[in-house]
Amino acid sequence: MRGFINLIVLLFLVMAWSCNSHPTATTAVEGPFVLSDTMARTTTFAKVIREPLQNELELYGKITADKNKLIEVYPVVGGSVTKVFVELGDYVKKGQLLATIRSTEVAGFEKELNDAKNDVAVAKNNLRTAQDLYEGKLNTERDVFTAKSELEKSESQLNRIQATYNIYSLKPNALYEVRSPINGFILQKEINEDMLLRNDHTNNIFDIAQIDEVWAIANVSEADIQQIDLGFDADVTTFSYPGKHFHGKIDKIFNIIDPETRSMQVRIKLDNPDFQLKPEMRAIVRITNTLKEEMLCVPSASIIFDKSKNFVMVYKDKANIETRQVELFRQVGDKAYISSGLKTGEQVITHNQLLIYDAIND
Repeated sequence: MRGFINLIVLLFLVMAWSCNSHPTATTAVEGPFVLSDTMARTTTFAKVIREPLQNELELYGKITADKNKLIEVYPVVGGSVTKVFVELGDYVKKGQLLATIRSTEVAGFEKELNDAKNDVAVAKNNLRTAQDLYEGKLNTERDVFTAKSELEKSESQLNRIQATYNIYSLKPNALYEVRSPINGFILQKEINEDMLLRNDHTNNIFDIAQIDEVWAIANVSEADIQQIDLGFDADVTTFSYPGKHFHGKIDKIFNIIDPETRSMQVRIKLDNPDFQLKPEMRAIVRITNTLKEEMLCVPSASIIFDKSKNFVMVYKDKANIETRQVELFRQVGDKAYISSGLKTGEQVITHNQLLIYDAIND
């Protein structure tokens, strides 16, 4: 009986050793990468095409008001500023009252106006008298003609003074009204209440500009002058709106080199209907032009930069995706120009390419 028990124990030990020496599972071996249906639904592609090469030049500058839509307002008289109704940056309408000035010059104009009105009244009375006398055979037709001439001169003088009042917005009590000549924004204000303006004051007191269209003035270094010309496309961004792009074209080249900056300026007109662009904003201006030379082109989004090299994921089918090294010639906006590594008509992945690159190459 003892021997039978020992035999059973021995068989049990042999079976246990046998189980431990032969594992019941093996490590699975990974196969080639296959694009899943789920990922395929969000993956985008683009064909490699040949198109004219674009050149891009990045410049720095600022936004300014359109000088053709900017009015400098000067006081036509000297005197004491009694009231200022606007502040810097305010929007004003044509004819809106900006300030009032009490002036001795206006008082002089007021006296001339009253004198001219009196002269007209006297001349009218003299004409009536001359006509009555002529009808009574007490004077000649020449006397009537002379009286008419005097009335015409008096009325002409009165009209001239009244026109002066209207043009310069002169008012009774020796007041001169400064009114806006256009709709626009106050860009400069050099006047305050109780300020005394001399009769020989030569500086403007307001700058008013319409900014529904503005200029971007950019500096071009001497070395880059040959890369710009009239009509070249311009993309303008500002530090205030870094994600917003404003588009225009070079419409003016100022062919003068600034001796201090060693640069030349170019001008780009920009539509600004919402007044987002404001004078003196700093701007980045990217000038692009199309050359005659053609080159392979893919979307910039397809380029993967890794290990100091550029790659794209070339797509043939879900189970055939190739990591391809390319030589990047130039990148302009959303376009990347390729000098080698691709062929016309091949497809590159433009979305999910990083995930696929990591899955294939890790």
